Amino acid sequence: MRNYLIKNVSLVNEGRISPADLILKDGRIEKIGVGLQPSFAVTEINGEGLHLLPGAIDDQVHFREPGLTHKATIYTEAKAAVAGGVTSFMEMPNTLPPAFTQDLLEQKYDIGARHSLANYSFYMGTSNDNAEEALRTNDKRRDVCGIKIFMGSSTGNLLVDNYLTLDRLFRECEVLIATHCEDEKIIRQNLARLKQEGRELVAADHPLIRDAEACFESSLTAIQFAQKHNSRLHVFHLTTEKEMQLFSNLLPLKDKRITAEVCVHHLHFTSDDYDRLGNRIKCNPAIKAPHNREALWKALLDDRLDLIATDHAPHTLAEKGLMRGPRGMEPLPVGAVDGGHGGGSAYERAHAGLPLVQHSLLMMLHYVKEGRISLEKVVEKMSHAVATCFQIADRGYIREGYFADLVLVDLNRPSRVSADNILYKCGWSPLEGFEFPATVTHTFVNGHLVYGNGVFDESQWGQRMRFDR
Repeated sequence: MRNYLIKNVSLVNEGRISPADLILKDGRIEKIGVGLQPSFAVTEINGEGLHLLPGAIDDQVHFREPGLTHKATIYTEAKAAVAGGVTSFMEMPNTLPPAFTQDLLEQKYDIGARHSLANYSFYMGTSNDNAEEALRTNDKRRDVCGIKIFMGSSTGNLLVDNYLTLDRLFRECEVLIATHCEDEKIIRQNLARLKQEGRELVAADHPLIRDAEACFESSLTAIQFAQKHNSRLHVFHLTTEKEMQLFSNLLPLKDKRITAEVCVHHLHFTSDDYDRLGNRIKCNPAIKAPHNREALWKALLDDRLDLIATDHAPHTLAEKGLMRGPRGMEPLPVGAVDGGHGGGSAYERAHAGLPLVQHSLLMMLHYVKEGRISLEKVVEKMSHAVATCFQIADRGYIREGYFADLVLVDLNRPSRVSADNILYKCGWSPLEGFEFPATVTHTFVNGHLVYGNGVFDESQWGQRMRFDR
């Protein structure tokens, strides 16, 4: 492994921006200072004019392997992640087969060890009938990020809506419980009501079906279970103004038992964008009316929302009911196979989810340029807070002795999203044509320069994350 000297960089870390040099040795940060002169051979990188950030840690991605590799693999999506400055990820259990047993979970770790350019962890999946197996994760508290409970619609039997099962999981689980919160009964009632209108449903109906009440009631239920049993609860992808009253900033993050996050697409898009983007931004929970986005920003900045993630969820264009045509994205011809979920309108057949992990950090740097959030706060919410929230060992901060998971960004070099520079296996992005004000120039994972100015070095894989629990 090469050792590195990064010189003359603007270091963004723990609420400060300061000039610094860094020495990286044997995969870790050996020394931070000014005018450093290492006593051993190094490769020197001049960071003048660049900012050095801790690598982003995305706690919520769907990389689709095993079983759904026609649209994504751990290799392809981790490669996209490191190109975007994401050095570590935590991946969801709704693959085929779902990660419902400890053996299936470990098979995913084996794939990560052989194919992931980023560091990795995988959630244990839960169903109405696998509580005993899921709770065996208690014995792996230092090796697994947590268990995932889908309290709203998902695929197969990943929905957990049996209150006895939920009560047992919240009572006996000793690791972090992460929840997708949408109330299935409310969703079905809303869908039935709209269908009674006798018109074809469209993408703009999505936030009417998966509305604020469905989100609020489910989030409230999860919080009530957690408070009853003093569970460690983390609520994924909040989307509504109403839910913000459920979360607090009265305690420092390290002392919170209930935490929450927002995803980049819910900070960026609103329901006004369905007319332009349609099913490309269909996701669960839904992108909602503009006042919700404003409430999410406010709660993020005042620390009721603790961190930023993506919920990266790639699908093929055909599964979205789309194709590339001479005028850009076009609907599939009538009768074409679209890989959707059965009958109904094109909206109903379209899969929910959008690919984001290559562009999440750049999206937030766009809002730094807009003056909406500081660079220091972006680093806090995408790196520091994730490490604190999940108690990740030796990552998420730029500190001597920590793993050298680092990202160099040029805040004055714009980059545009286009079909020819998207690295997702699905090959598309809802951000196509958008120009960011910044560029990720270098990404280090465990001290290895895996990505530098568009060139990958795949000679070293990422590592399994460990947790200080």
